[in-house]
Amino acid sequence: MQKKLIALAIAGLASSAAFAQSNVQIYGSIDMGYAHRGDNIDDNIDNQNSIDSGITAGNRLGFKGTEDLGNGLKALFTLEAGFAADTGNSTQDGRLFGRQAFVGLTGGFGTVIAGRLYTPKYSFMSTIDPFKAGTVGQYRNVFAAGVDVGGENLFDPTRLDNAVAYVSPSFSGFNVTVAYSNNAIQKEKVGNVGDNTVIAVMPRYTNGPIDVALNFHQIDLNNDMPGLDDQKIINWTLGGTYDFGVAKLAAYYDDNKYEEFGVTKDDLTLKTWGLGVTVPFGKHSVLASYNRSKLELNDREGNSSQWALGYNYSLSKRTNVYAAYADISNDDEDGDYIRTASVADSTNGGNGYQNGFQVGLKHSF
Repeated sequence: MQKKLIALAIAGLASSAAFAQSNVQIYGSIDMGYAHRGDNIDDNIDNQNSIDSGITAGNRLGFKGTEDLGNGLKALFTLEAGFAADTGNSTQDGRLFGRQAFVGLTGGFGTVIAGRLYTPKYSFMSTIDPFKAGTVGQYRNVFAAGVDVGGENLFDPTRLDNAVAYVSPSFSGFNVTVAYSNNAIQKEKVGNVGDNTVIAVMPRYTNGPIDVALNFHQIDLNNDMPGLDDQKIINWTLGGTYDFGVAKLAAYYDDNKYEEFGVTKDDLTLKTWGLGVTVPFGKHSVLASYNRSKLELNDREGNSSQWALGYNYSLSKRTNVYAAYADISNDDEDGDYIRTASVADSTNGGNGYQNGFQVGLKHSF
């Protein structure tokens, strides 16, 4: 009798532990493949062949979960680490949870989260891009090439540190995301004097085959950084998809303006547009896209364009093989490139190469 009671107690503890952890999910993905890149802007650099990690999407190990607090209110969290499968090293500059790290509350009022977050613009654009912001076919190759400040691509920022975001409930498919950070490049200063702030607002409508959004993203830079004197980067993005079933079409237009850019104090503008299509049939899907951008500064301008083709085959719900090819054209002004767009992928820089081919395997868990 005593042994039965002990067994029941142990079973009860095990059941309670399992129930307590049932709302925590461990997930991730591992992506490895072969890449060939050629036609470098520098004629002295030969073609490149490599075995790369995270071609279609950065490799990750994540933990996320929710806790029911009652009355429709839930606590939530996400911790996501990036790693290179070919070396085992951490990515995102060695951060432990460099991909995402946030905590929040969700309920009838919507969702509020705070931490290290994806920008609304990147979250939306990586959804409508046929290549999902991965492989050499990604839209980002010409989206903001060559516009970096403090090591950050501020025309197309991926994440925000020390950020807070609110996502409204959906009203007949319509919702709004608002995000704020005072850490666009560097951490907050004492007294918040010289902070680099970000405000982002994105209304989005998703209903049946339609998904469309308008995103506003503004970065206020400050004179606490060398060469920056109360400058602003203002971005508008309009894009969307329509799913016909036999094919899913995507289109976007993006307008960036860097007020009083650098030491010239002239405005730098970048206008980009793109079209894409995804054609699924059975376990197969064929991808295609065309992206073009125009950069203007003073009396100079430069154009970059990229066309790309891709193929995916699903071995299962969690495993697929893929292939992608892309080719970029950059303007050349007597050998002095104003644009340096190159065939990068999700985690690897293009290094000045203007065409690339990749094939690989991705497994999610």
